[in-house]
Amino acid sequence: MSQIVSLGSINVDRVVDASGVDVDTFERRYDWFPARGETVEVEAVPDEFPDEPDRVFHGGKGANQAAAAAKAGGDTRMLGKVGDDAGEFDVRGRLAEAGVDTSGVETDDSAPTGTAWVFVDDEGENRIVVRPGANTTVDWAFVREHYDTIAAADCLLLQNEIPTDPVERLLDELGTEPDRPTVVLDPAPAEGAAPLLDDAVDYVTPNESEYAALQSDLGAFDGTLVRKRGDDDVIVDDEREFTVTPPAVPVTDTTGAGDVLNGFLAARLAAGASLTRAVGTATVAGSLATRERGARNGVPTLEKARAFDGATVHEA
Repeated sequence: MSQIVSLGSINVDRVVDASGVDVDTFERRYDWFPARGETVEVEAVPDEFPDEPDRVFHGGKGANQAAAAAKAGGDTRMLGKVGDDAGEFDVRGRLAEAGVDTSGVETDDSAPTGTAWVFVDDEGENRIVVRPGANTTVDWAFVREHYDTIAAADCLLLQNEIPTDPVERLLDELGTEPDRPTVVLDPAPAEGAAPLLDDAVDYVTPNESEYAALQSDLGAFDGTLVRKRGDDDVIVDDEREFTVTPPAVPVTDTTGAGDVLNGFLAARLAAGASLTRAVGTATVAGSLATRERGARNGVPTLEKARAFDGATVHEA
């Protein structure tokens, strides 16, 4: 099996049905409150946020993408940090159930496990507010400890929910490797992600809000751009441009759908699939994931993604 490493965030998701809260008030009161499909990071959440979420799930873009890559057939290892409350939520256990090697998940008792408040509207679209917690303790010493594992992988998944400094340094180091892993970057949240658009990054996968925020920086990016656009066509800008129309499915919750696409994309590329086939399978997997609540509950197996009446590829 191909080896996949995800270096990134591990969260506990507190999901709130947006129909039961006054989202308009949050938007007026807090200029940072996310738009639909957007993720923002804050140091603390307002007191007005509901005391009790409607549901609690496991999340974090790094962990979600690791779980998806494992379901897609990759030998996947998660690298990241959790707080000493991780056992309460069985964070490692749930990743292991998905087939992820958690030996690189360390505990830092200086901060709680990261938390995301996920507001889901009646159409299944989400707005995500992240309090990073232990994710902020991922530093160069941690990354350096695991550097050999990262450098030996077939594919490395990165996001922007851990500090950028150690990730920038990692990309600089990987740029000197004669046989480095393929690097797939999800620039979410978009704020502060521009420095990660390094020459060592091969694929960058923004959604529409991230693409709009980073458009000028993405114009100078030399790798492959994979634009995730919800239920609209995925746009792939490589040596030639092509689009992929996702299959129509009943949508319950879009949380984590982009992470599923990223995980499947990395695993299928690492397994030797063509870019067209990899994006097609990943697009189907991301769509199928929206049928269930929670970022990981609907992640399909590779066999189910392949068996589904799939995505349609349109050559430019």
